[in-house]
Amino acid sequence: MPASLAVATVLTTALSGLLTYEVYEQRVEEQRRLAILAAARQSALNFTSLDHRHYARDSANVLKGATGEFREQFAAQTAELTKLVAANKSVSEGQVLEAGIVRADERTARVLVVADSKVTNVAAPEGQARTYRLQLDLVLENGRWLTSDVEFVG
Repeated sequence: MPASLAVATVLTTALSGLLTYEVYEQRVEEQRRLAILAAARQSALNFTSLDHRHYARDSANVLKGATGEFREQFAAQTAELTKLVAANKSVSEGQVLEAGIVRADERTARVLVVADSKVTNVAAPEGQARTYRLQLDLVLENGRWLTSDVEFVG
C-alpha cells in the first residue's frame, strides 16, 4: 500500500508540474500575441495619422516604431514628405478598425490591419474618407515589436 501511495503522489506531482508548465506557455503565447497586435495597431495608427502642423512629431512617432528597410525608406523620404504635407496642408486622422495576426513566432510576425482615415487638405477641405488595408511585418528587437515592412494590400 505505501508503494502505490508513493507512486500516486509522484504521478500527481508530475501531472501538476506539466499542467503548470502548459498554463505558463499559454500565458507567454497570449502575451506575445497581445504585444504584436498592440505594436501593429500603434504603427498603423502612426502611419495613418499625420498632420502638417506637427509633422516632425508625427513622423518621429512612425520612426520610433520602425526598423530595418522600412525605417530607412521612411527616414529618407521625411524631408520630401514634410514639404509635400506642408504645401497641401494635409491632415490625416487614422483609426484602426481591425488587426489580425497572419503568422508569428518568437522573433517575427505578419499582421493585417484595416484602418480608416479622414484626410483633409487644400484640394479636399471638407475631407475624404480613405480605407487602408495594410500588411505589416514586425520583428522583436530589444524587447519591442517594431515594424520592418509595410505593404498596401487588397
